[in-house]
This record gives sequence, structure tokens and C-alpha cells, in this order.
Amino acid sequence: MSIIIMILLLSLLILVHEAGHFLAARAFGIRVEKFGFGLPIGPTLYKTKAGDVEILVHAFLLGGYVSFPDDEKDSKLPEDSPERFVNKPVWQRLIVVTAGVIANVICAIVLVMLVAIVSGKLPSGDYEIYATEINAPKTASIWQSGLKEGDRIIKANGCDINNAYSLITIVKNSAKANGITSQKTVDENYEKLKDLNPGLSKDEIIPEGIAIRLPEKVSRDVITMDKYALKGAKYFKKEGIKIDTGLNNLKKVLESKKVYASDGKYTIYDVAKALSDDVHPINLTVLRDGKTINLNPIYPDNDGVIGIVLGSQQTMIPTKTPQAVVKESCVYLRDNTYMMMYSLGQLFTGNIPLKDMHGVVAITKIGGDMIEKSGKASGILLAALISMNLAILNILPIPALDGGHVMFLILEKIIGRPLDEKIIETISSVFFSLLIILMIFVVFNDITLLIRK
Repeated sequence: MSIIIMILLLSLLILVHEAGHFLAARAFGIRVEKFGFGLPIGPTLYKTKAGDVEILVHAFLLGGYVSFPDDEKDSKLPEDSPERFVNKPVWQRLIVVTAGVIANVICAIVLVMLVAIVSGKLPSGDYEIYATEINAPKTASIWQSGLKEGDRIIKANGCDINNAYSLITIVKNSAKANGITSQKTVDENYEKLKDLNPGLSKDEIIPEGIAIRLPEKVSRDVITMDKYALKGAKYFKKEGIKIDTGLNNLKKVLESKKVYASDGKYTIYDVAKALSDDVHPINLTVLRDGKTINLNPIYPDNDGVIGIVLGSQQTMIPTKTPQAVVKESCVYLRDNTYMMMYSLGQLFTGNIPLKDMHGVVAITKIGGDMIEKSGKASGILLAALISMNLAILNILPIPALDGGHVMFLILEKIIGRPLDEKIIETISSVFFSLLIILMIFVVFNDITLLIRK
């Protein structure tokens, strides 16, 4: 039932989008030949007539369309008819083309406000993260940190922690001897080595048998993340100097030593690299009994584990008054839309790989799970965000999408004459084919995701 509800919500978003085009066209006296639910690929499941508009439901349900006489080669409407889309002023055509996007934005606002009114609250997107249980060997550093069960974790290495993902990512990337260290840490350790061994130059191989003094306290990498990575809007990529096999062997030789006798293979800078790939401290700040406490450093093991079980509780924003409903609904959509646009940018720049791009199948499954576990309000809020996502994607200046039509209309206005219809049709057909290929690829990603659970 939860999956059926999610499918109905997604269907509503498509119908709202196409209804936007339809109503705007009729408002300007433009005839609509067809109103299609789904894309005209494969068989037509249902067909009927409502006035002079043909209503169709296609088997390929991932989309919809509104067809004007201009799109139908066998249309009997005269070429100079004022009911034709192409014969309307550019400003009217722009409104018709963008009406679907506007309808999706309005739909998103209405859905969020509906949840705000009915439930009297909206999710903030921020979670309170708790250490519900300490489960680690007695030799683990977690026992010396001062952490207690029930502590709320509010910072890790200076980063605000308001979801479990950010804390887990920082801890995982702080695994002991994980083979990568920052340039800054290497340079700091090099300066310490140079002060202790002033006779050696940076790129000089240390002669065999020469003993060099090692610093008592080496600099260590502290892993931090920017606000976008903390929110999961982009991948966190740990960048720096990679420790190869040779330096890894050197690192083992240097462990717990104050003096290193050279074997004639490495420079003092190599020694600095090997020293830098060590433990990576996690400096937690917790809230306990209303007091903020900075704990002693915790050092994850080689697997990036510190030995705590996390609990989380989302912070809710009250919406008990009409003013709060309007304000918090707009804030909710603004913040989530910004993160969606940022993530979309990450996709275009390649920072998020295409293999992690998912579509309607995954959304239906995830939405169904959300409804089942958290209630219908969660599904409605997800539908609102998808509605905004549809609006953003459709307004992109890509031929075959609404934004592509906007681009052509703006060019027509600039040059003062209509563009060649055959050129527009050819470009749109090419991009439509590319979009279908992309949709098939995304569905394949979704199915693979479900198979892998």
C-alpha cells in the first residue's frame, strides 16, 4: 500500500505539470489536441475524448505531454489560425512553456503547507546524534576519551554534527594508517625533522648507517568536511599524499622509535611522509546535562571504528500558527531546493558519478519505505521535493525539455523572427533520444540498486 501511495503521488506531480501547460494554453486560446500521461513509446493503454481534447495513457509512464496542433502533422487547423501555438506572441508562448514548472513549484508549496497544517510541525533536516552504547575493546581510546553513554555529539573535529552520515564519514576517513596524508601534515613533520637533523637536505638520500633523530610528538591529520559534504550533498574525497608500499614499510620500521638508522633508500622528506600516516584523532564535543564538554582525542582503528552505537532523533520545527506555516514551509523548500541544485551541479561536474544517479523506481521504493516507517507525511514531503526537482530539471536549457523551448523562444525574440522549425525539430529529436537513453540507464541503475538491496 505504501508503494501504491508513492506511485499515486508521483503520478500527481506529472499530471500537475502537464495541467499547468494545458490550463495556460487554454487561457490564451490555444487549442490542445492531446493530453498524454506517459510518453508515446510502446502501446497506448487507454484513450478517450474530453471535448476536443484526446486523453491518452501510455504504457511508458515515465513522463507526460500536452500536444498542440503545431505538433500534429495531420492537424486540419489552418496554418494561420489564432488557435495555433506558433501564432501567439512570444510572451504568451513563454508563459505556456513555463507553466508546467510554475505548477510544480506551486504544488510543492501546497504539499509542504498541507503537512505543516495537518501535523503542526516540519522536519528541520537536522538530527540530534547520541552515543547510545559504548562497545569497544578495553584497550580502545574511546574509554580514555571521557565519553559517556547518552552524550549528545555536537561536533567532531570542529565540524557541526547534525546527522549520523557526517560523523560516520569523518570516523571512517580517520582510520589508522589509511595510506593517505595531507601535504600540510607532511610539511609540519618535515620541519620538525629538519630542526632535529639540520645537516640533511630535503631531497638527499640519507646515507646508509646514518642515524637521524625523530620528533617525540609528530603532527597528525585531523579530518574535517565542508558543509556540503556534511549534509551529504557531495562526496567527501580525502585528498593528499598517498603512501606507497615502500613508505608503508618504512612506517613500520619507524614505529615507537626515537632514532632511525638509515638503510640508504629514503630521504628525510620520505621519513616525514611515513611519520604522517599514523593515527588520525577524532576530537568530539558533546552535550551532557546541558553542559558542553570537549573530550580527549579518540583514535579509530585500522577499520575506521571507534566502538560506539549511534542513536538519532530529528529536530522538528513547530508550525502552529498561519505565519509559521507559511514561513517554515518556504524555508523548508528553499533549503532543500538549494541542496538539490548544488547536488545537480556536482553531477554535471562529475563529482557525483552517473552510477549513483537514480530515478522513479528507486524513488518509489524509498518513498514507500518512508511512508511505511514514518507515515504519509514523510511521503508527501518527499513528493514536494520531487516536484521541485522536476521544476528544476525541466527548466534547464536542454532541447526537448521546457527550458529548451524557453531558450528557442528567447532566441526568436532576440533575432526578431521565428527559428527554422526543421532545425528545432532535429535538435529536439536528438536530445529527446538522448533523454530516453538516460532514462533507461537510470532505470537500470535503480533495478541494480534494488537487486543489491
